[in-house]
Amino acid sequence: MFARLVFRLIHGSRGRLAVALVAVVSGAAVVSALLNLSFDIERKLSEEFQTLGANVVIAPRPGISSRDAGSAAPSLIEENEVMNAVRAAGPHDIFGSAPFLFVVARVSGTPVVLSGTWLDQSRTLSPTWKMTGRWVDSRDDTEDCLVGINVARRFMWKTGDRIELQYLGRKASFQIAGIFESGDTADDQIYVNLPAAQTLAGLSEQISLAQISVSPTSQEVAAVIDSLQAALPALQVSPIRQVAKAQGDLLHRIHLLVISMVVFILILTTLCILATMAALAMERRADVGLMKALGGSITRVMALFVTEVAVLAAAGGLLGWAAGICLSRWMGHRVFGAAISAHWQILPATIALVIAVAVAGALPLRALGRVKAAVILRGD
Repeated sequence: MFARLVFRLIHGSRGRLAVALVAVVSGAAVVSALLNLSFDIERKLSEEFQTLGANVVIAPRPGISSRDAGSAAPSLIEENEVMNAVRAAGPHDIFGSAPFLFVVARVSGTPVVLSGTWLDQSRTLSPTWKMTGRWVDSRDDTEDCLVGINVARRFMWKTGDRIELQYLGRKASFQIAGIFESGDTADDQIYVNLPAAQTLAGLSEQISLAQISVSPTSQEVAAVIDSLQAALPALQVSPIRQVAKAQGDLLHRIHLLVISMVVFILILTTLCILATMAALAMERRADVGLMKALGGSITRVMALFVTEVAVLAAAGGLLGWAAGICLSRWMGHRVFGAAISAHWQILPATIALVIAVAVAGALPLRALGRVKAAVILRGD
């Protein structure tokens, strides 16, 4: 009987309720689209931020060497200690990492910065490099090297050339596998695999610093930094400020924008439903008076109207969710140039939000509780 009464109420006021349904569907569509976008855009921005390379660095504290805290020589740190701590820090949050050893070698008496690292990580930590030639894909390769564009121009080198580096009487020969352009100070350096640089410099198992590419949300960066700092208390673990701050700020602003828009749309939807229900309450005074005269309690009467609104909101939320998925995909292609996936977990969230808004918008129906059956039946 209760369900039949709800159906009769909806059918009898379908004109008024159609306006409320349009408002609910529109609001639900926009909310669903924004929530769906926020899920995928965060992931896609994280992928794009990875192209910026490393965003965390592990280095000696100024003036302190891990081997000799009282040494005034350039600080070095233990490779195994640092990289073991990195591996234990959280593999799901770290996309790439590599140690670095910097020395000033000489080429025919001319000084040049030599960087020893894991060359197989170059594509991850330096993805914006424009490479002529080939990448070095093995960190055990001690024959090949990568040369910055400025160094190659200074010595008129090209890929395939053989070069000889000297450091404190020691010599090493390398073949140029590729010449890269980075747009920063790396263009003035020669990159070789770390074991080759350590052998040339006579610094076995020693590095200058380590760089890490961490998932760009500020919480994950902070968590990895805290974990590494606890494991390496004698060293300095810090974000590369320009990269990490930009990543965290942008993701925070996107979340703030999405939340603000969702709240704004829900408020507008509530106001639209409020206006519709206010008009509907005036029309139903006679119906409510008759129900009360027949012995219906105000609680039962109000339950009918709230159920009516909830059913309307649930139907509108479902339709709005489907429309929102289509809208988010269109926005993804037209605005962001990327495919946006449908996230099913948004469906219950969208319906719950819409029902809450619709019930809040049905507040004018509470005025029906003050209707007096005798007054209505007299025709006043």
